[in-house]
Amino acid sequence: MTKELLQLLEKDHSLSPAQLAVMLGRTEAEVAAEIRRLENEKVIVKYHTIINWEKVCADTVTAVIDVKITPQREVGFDAIAERIYRFPEVKSLYLMSGAYDLSVTVEGRNLKEVARFVATKLATIEGVISTTTHFMLKKYKDAGVIIDDREQDHRLVITP
Repeated sequence: MTKELLQLLEKDHSLSPAQLAVMLGRTEAEVAAEIRRLENEKVIVKYHTIINWEKVCADTVTAVIDVKITPQREVGFDAIAERIYRFPEVKSLYLMSGAYDLSVTVEGRNLKEVARFVATKLATIEGVISTTTHFMLKKYKDAGVIIDDREQDHRLVITP
């Protein structure tokens, strides 16, 4: 049940234990207990809502920053990554393979605020060799969800 439950919650975290129980062929109590267990074990870390902020306001700037670092003895990349992910501006952080080591997603009120974060906080960390900042211009899809689906049903309507 665990894998199926997690897949359902990942697609729609607003499903109630009663709805999930019907979908999984279990009792509501079993489902609720399993969800509590998964939350306590930090398998379910957080429930997430995807919002199209452009429809409400466009008061934030998002940047993806490629960071090259020198790994530290005995802790590798983890110590520098921990310093970076503790900044409130950082929304996500990934260790990458390839041309750079870390991919950092940052949000700020404007371009200048993001640039200030990179120049004064990120680039000054010991072990950071270089940064390359890419500003997001438009979000088309996030967490597997199309943000503004313009596809329309072009089938002809058939009436009796």
